Amino acid sequence: MSYDDNNIFAKILRGDIPCKKVHEDEHVLAFHDISPRAPVHILVIPKGKYESIADFGAKGSAEEVKAFYAAVSAIAQEQGLAEAGFRVIANTGLNGGQEVPHFHVHILGGKKLGPMLAQAA
Repeated sequence: MSYDDNNIFAKILRGDIPCKKVHEDEHVLAFHDISPRAPVHILVIPKGKYESIADFGAKGSAEEVKAFYAAVSAIAQEQGLAEAGFRVIANTGLNGGQEVPHFHVHILGGKKLGPMLAQAA
């Protein structure tokens, strides 16, 4: 599979679609989700063309990987989530529920989130 330059996050990175930024540096952009699932719901994306966490882990430079996870940590702290707790989710592939083919994590917090997954049938 090759990276799709027309996915919504690629368009946000190019400035074609606006976002409500909370963090930006050389390697990372973070912004509020337009359909929040918690009081705080922030998407964190690398600026490089990575389709999934597996792709990012295999092809991202050490500098990009470090910057990405440092940004996740800093954002959680800045948003007041670190003390009470928060969740970071990276949906990957069809079975993982990934909707946008650009690696991203969801930072969720601001309330008690409950069980991670519904009980299997």
